Amino acid sequence: MDFAISRQARRITDEVEAFFDEEILPRDSDWTHEVERTGDPMPRFVAALQSKAKALGLWNMALPRLGSDEPGTRLSNLEFASVAEVLGRLPWASMVFNCHAPDVPNMEILQMFGTEAQKAAYLAPLLEGQSQSAFAMTEPGVGSSDATNIATRIEREGDDFVINGHKWFATGAGSPRCRFLIVVGVTDTEGARGRQHSMVIVPIDTPGVRIVRNLEVLHHVDIVAPHTELRLENVRVPVTNLLGEEGAGFLIGQARLGPARVHHCMRAIGRCEVLVGLMIERARDRITFGRPIGEYANIQDAIAESRMELEQARLLVQRTAWRLDNEGNREARKDISLIKVAVARAYHNIANRGIQIFGAMGLTNDTPFAQALAQARAFRIYDGPDEVHLRTVYRLEAREREGEQLTARYLRSHN
Repeated sequence: MDFAISRQARRITDEVEAFFDEEILPRDSDWTHEVERTGDPMPRFVAALQSKAKALGLWNMALPRLGSDEPGTRLSNLEFASVAEVLGRLPWASMVFNCHAPDVPNMEILQMFGTEAQKAAYLAPLLEGQSQSAFAMTEPGVGSSDATNIATRIEREGDDFVINGHKWFATGAGSPRCRFLIVVGVTDTEGARGRQHSMVIVPIDTPGVRIVRNLEVLHHVDIVAPHTELRLENVRVPVTNLLGEEGAGFLIGQARLGPARVHHCMRAIGRCEVLVGLMIERARDRITFGRPIGEYANIQDAIAESRMELEQARLLVQRTAWRLDNEGNREARKDISLIKVAVARAYHNIANRGIQIFGAMGLTNDTPFAQALAQARAFRIYDGPDEVHLRTVYRLEAREREGEQLTARYLRSHN
């Protein structure tokens, strides 16, 4: 496997990093103040930054399947991984380049499964950064780690679907710019286990769509893409809003989550780089008992362990991105589950060590460690808890080694 990226992709990454340093990082405090004042994650100056980024061609970088008439750079998953790492340094940076979740994975499945009418109505505005979207799968009433438990019903009545259900963690639904939901629900209760569910596009202003609240996650509300609870009560949309084929919801969901997890993990790695950098500065500058704390072995070990885990996580994500590009989602299934667990654990460990190094300050919002710890802990639940992914890894590993007799061969070789 060769994780080298093209000269063009490296140039784009360098341009993104320069744009981040010159245009985004200096405005972070402005963004925080504006969000506190208005609750809007898209202050006017962010829209101006979007226009600058788009003019430079730094736009829709996470979509390798873009058509010739669609705006974007068409980076592969591996090429975008290094970009995503830069964008992960601040929670709102991805918005500047139209590379934020959940819009990117939603754009991708609209590209893959949407009709021409759906692409014109819903995909085109997303590609231009004119709207936002949400994905509504998880439900409070069932164990959603097994997606086949989903209870929301999508029933056909003439030329319409009627939808009834209760969703939460519908990422992005609470954004003031959200224009539609992609809703996962049951269309065939008698179908095979993996063919009962479908996805339907639901405009957010459709009668019967009721936003209940934006959820606090470990006392933190995600402003960029809020995790929203909503009710769908006799929501009626035309059958032409079906995304893909009826009964294909589970398969479409798998296509959506592969690249999305690579992006998700690389943004977390970028955030970890910020944390490690802060830890090193703290070790150099903080004096206790007459010397910098970086002279203590436990501080040195904590930073070295963090670097080791971070590099391991990065390599694992790069390999997963390479496999997605070269072998496809199905062949990369085990890798996708591996990075989902490994990156969340590394993120959690690094944030936890950083709090210990910063002491009382690490517990406050004066540093990013407390928020990072909350995010890292939540990552172990989002997109399926660790246990589900570990089970996937085991099952695929066992299947790959089915029929092997390594123990008997080993014992024979030593007798």
